[in-house]
Amino acid sequence: MSTPATTGRIAGKTAIVTGAARGIGAAIAARFAAEGARVLLTDLNEAEGEARAGAIRQAGGTARFLAQDVAVEAGWTRVVQAAEAEFGPIDILVNNAGLFLARPLPESTLEDLHRLCAVNIDGVFLGTRAAMDCARRRPTDGPRLSVINLSSVAGLKGASNTSIYSLTKGAVRLFTKAVALECASAGLPMRVNSVHPGVMDTEMAREVMQKLVDDGLVTSPGEARDFIALRHPLKRMGTAEDVAATALFLASEESSFYTGAELVVDGGFTL
Repeated sequence: MSTPATTGRIAGKTAIVTGAARGIGAAIAARFAAEGARVLLTDLNEAEGEARAGAIRQAGGTARFLAQDVAVEAGWTRVVQAAEAEFGPIDILVNNAGLFLARPLPESTLEDLHRLCAVNIDGVFLGTRAAMDCARRRPTDGPRLSVINLSSVAGLKGASNTSIYSLTKGAVRLFTKAVALECASAGLPMRVNSVHPGVMDTEMAREVMQKLVDDGLVTSPGEARDFIALRHPLKRMGTAEDVAATALFLASEESSFYTGAELVVDGGFTL
């Protein structure tokens, strides 16, 4: 895929991107930095996170990595303070960190539920609440802080063997809408929107492909890739960069009249 042209659409803004060591989060962090943002990447994977931040700096961007478990409340104070101390007030938060699980409900455990909820729901809740604290310190006559919550097409429609994952992503969708209304009614300078990727060609998607092989639906990961691609009207899998482009739009002032919206990036998969 060709490198998109950059125009400084979010130049000078401070952004936090969680789950940024790989996949969609890494692509979002790189695109934001290329467009002039100062980016704090967070993740549990310290080695890959540091490498991603280093690659951004090597490409001429401004980035730092900080290890974070998004489900730990105290960690959010540390992350916000670090970003503000180094880069300035928070303008953008991308709640991207997430876990995936494909398992029939009878085989799912309460531990599975708690593990996915901790990251996919608690992390989004804690991050969004921290962003609201930042928004309270912002001028009300300037650009609003933009919170971008990563949900999924699994938050829009059901699919076999993903009941727990769908539960968490559906929660993110409606949480986003409720907080968007709460901020607007309180006059808080903060917009909140959700992004719903389809099956993207990322590490997480490769788990889905392997599951298709394990379930005997296809004979190889390559066949699984073709099977998934053909289920999309556009006849291909999406990429992390496709999602990054959508996140960039929501981070920029081009989307200043968007709040509580759900942007679906799925090549027509849910039509």
